[in-house]
Amino acid sequence: MRKKKAMNEKSKVLERLYSVIESRKRDNPENSYTAKLLAQGISEIARKLGEEAVETIIASLAEEEDRIVEESADLIYHLLVLWALKDISPEMVWAELIRREGNSGIEGKIFRKVN
Repeated sequence: MRKKKAMNEKSKVLERLYSVIESRKRDNPENSYTAKLLAQGISEIARKLGEEAVETIIASLAEEEDRIVEESADLIYHLLVLWALKDISPEMVWAELIRREGNSGIEGKIFRKVN
């Protein structure tokens, strides 16, 4: 039971991080990297997200486990910043994942292309 509780706490880290990012919308960009990134807008956030995705790919190709973990954390952080800028909550994304749960990946892609 204790292990399950610890896992539940860990699984909430994205929601906690998202809340911090949301709170940074009101902060001075000179005092917070997140506030600065949000103030720079979608172009810079998208650029950073792409940069982190590429760095994650490079780390995975080099099979450097520690670097994959570090770059994945950076990638997720920048994705959450994008969501916050666009007022997309983690719950919205979780709902979409739940909606897709149990559907074949191939069938799902075909369905999305048709619609």
